[in-house]
Amino acid sequence: MALSGLDIYKNLPKTNCKDCGLPTCLAFAMKVATKQVALEACPHVSADAAAALESASRPPIQLVTIGAGDAEIKVGNETQLYRHEEKFHRPTAVAVRISDLDDEQAITARAEAVGRLAFERVGLRIRVDLVAVDNESGDPAKLEKAAKRAADASGLACVVMSATAGNLRRAAAALSGRRPLLYITDPAEAGAAAAVAKDENCPLAVRADGLEALADLSSKLAVLGVEQLVLDPGARGLKPTLEAMTAIRRLALKNFRALGYPTLALTSSADPTMQAVEAGTYVAKYAAVVVTDACEPWQILPILTTRQDIYTDPQKPVAVEPKLYSVGAVGDDSPVLVTTNFSLSYYSVESEVEASRVPAYVLAVDTEGTSVLTAWASDKFNAETITKALNQTGLESRIAHKKLVLPGFVAVLSAGVEDESGWGVEIGPKEAAGLPTYLKKQQWKRPA
Repeated sequence: MALSGLDIYKNLPKTNCKDCGLPTCLAFAMKVATKQVALEACPHVSADAAAALESASRPPIQLVTIGAGDAEIKVGNETQLYRHEEKFHRPTAVAVRISDLDDEQAITARAEAVGRLAFERVGLRIRVDLVAVDNESGDPAKLEKAAKRAADASGLACVVMSATAGNLRRAAAALSGRRPLLYITDPAEAGAAAAVAKDENCPLAVRADGLEALADLSSKLAVLGVEQLVLDPGARGLKPTLEAMTAIRRLALKNFRALGYPTLALTSSADPTMQAVEAGTYVAKYAAVVVTDACEPWQILPILTTRQDIYTDPQKPVAVEPKLYSVGAVGDDSPVLVTTNFSLSYYSVESEVEASRVPAYVLAVDTEGTSVLTAWASDKFNAETITKALNQTGLESRIAHKKLVLPGFVAVLSAGVEDESGWGVEIGPKEAAGLPTYLKKQQWKRPA
């Protein structure tokens, strides 16, 4: 857990030597507590004190690295139960399952499809992170070949699932240097799997039935020197898994070290829609890795969208640069649409303009990354801010008209904008989804 300045101060020399660049040891401690200065800036702190501070300040949930190079994924290191208290730090890694019972051609095709599961949303690229190869056959040779084929075809890091430690060893050797997550599904094989994980320098996921059994197992593995652990509480189904994930997070944040590791959840519903619902729920409620059979774009997109929304910083709205954007081959008679610089607002407008195939200018007004109605209610989207943004573009000299299109929800601003800017105002649709119809029907009228 985070240490206070006084906790840090107790471990400092208290000489006020100023060698750190600050006037007192207490001032230095306060800077370290707020992460403005590193502890190493004090040349006189003892090794024992530094070790004690490092141990005490370790995040309640261990950081685990899966994969290597461009495919590397980090999970864990979380410090909060509720997102609004700070933010969640490491987005859930989404893995799509592939069975080693499939033939080579099917494995390759599915892995390639998984590797292509990427989307553009509010200016950011979101995608599946992992491919999970399940040793349903129980055959070590099939698992080895399937894992290698899936990793090569997808270009993603791997989760390798098996009930037998020896099978995991074969697959880990085939993926040497790629650092797959080795998931041993039989608790009785966990000790042997720990040896494999240490030998191959891979993270290890373990399963036990219930939190007590899981805590006992993780403690035994920690004694064996395995720190890169991911925990599966063995629950299956939406309600039991949700309860288990929440309980583990609560206990971890209370500094119960035996459960202070990232968690793994598997979707289990046979219904394709419920696969997506389950996965999205586990993303929202604390799974660090979600393994799912869902692989269709319509299933994956809502899962990734949920993850993107959950793992943004609630105190820092996602915003685009406030400026004038050109969508399509704009000309001097193109409409000028006004919105805010909230990413979701801007990209909603941009995508609908693209869909309409009517080239248009989009003026993103600086509202500190808030949406149209939020910005209007807080007086950040008003006649003055719109006019200021418009004047900074120099647009008047580039087009043959002086007309703006305001969102329908803020039609009340039209008179003020006309008075302040000297431009005419047309009222557009209330929702961005109405823009294609609005533009195609030429409801926006240019002056004769």
